[in-house]
Order: sequence, then C-alpha cells, then structure tokens
Amino acid sequence: MISVFTIVQVAIAVAAGLLCVVLGLANRRPSDLSVGSLALVELLLLAQVVIAIVAPFAGNSPSGSALEFWVYLVSAVLIPPAAVFWALVERSRWSTVILGVAALSVAVMVWRMQVIWTVQVG
Repeated sequence: MISVFTIVQVAIAVAAGLLCVVLGLANRRPSDLSVGSLALVELLLLAQVVIAIVAPFAGNSPSGSALEFWVYLVSAVLIPPAAVFWALVERSRWSTVILGVAALSVAVMVWRMQVIWTVQVG
C-alpha cells in the first residue's frame, strides 16, 4: 500500500462520513451530495484494489497476512454500494446517517489495511 494514498483515502472517507452524518441529523434525505461522497469513497477503494494487485509485483509485499488484508479490502469495497442501495430504497434522514456510518467504517477498515500491510511482522 502507498502511505500517502492511504492517508488521502482515510481523510476523504472521514470527511464524507461526517458530512453524511451531519446532513442526516439535519433531517436531509439522501441527495447527490451524500451519495456522491460515497461514490468518491468507492472510487478510491477501487483504485486501492488495483494498487494492492500491482504492489507485490513492484516489491512492496504485505508484512502481515495477505488473506486478512484482502478480506478487509473486499468487505470495504462492498460497504458503499450496500449503503447507497439502502439509502435509495428507504430515502429517509436515517439512511443519510447510514451513508455516513458506512463511510466512517470504510475509513477504519482502510487504516487497518495499512497496519496489516506495513506494521505487522510475519
């Protein structure tokens, strides 16, 4: 994993999460802004998938469990579409909060993936 890209991912996911939680608590239904913020988080996760595939071939292998890393990554990739689906089906203020919780969950998962990739010793 690339440390700077991880920090950018976490920062954007936290910003999207806080935005959606604030919008939801302000009684706003899902909109282009809230759904778009999660789409950006998903786009960054898809870029992370590509980076995770290419990095070992470039000599940047994970120091922790590769299986654990991939389980986190696949799970994180599935969270934003599931949250957006929920938001579009229910369309209430709470579904906007769910979008925020999903983005914050992705931020935690991305940071954990960074720890698995760099910190743990075999």
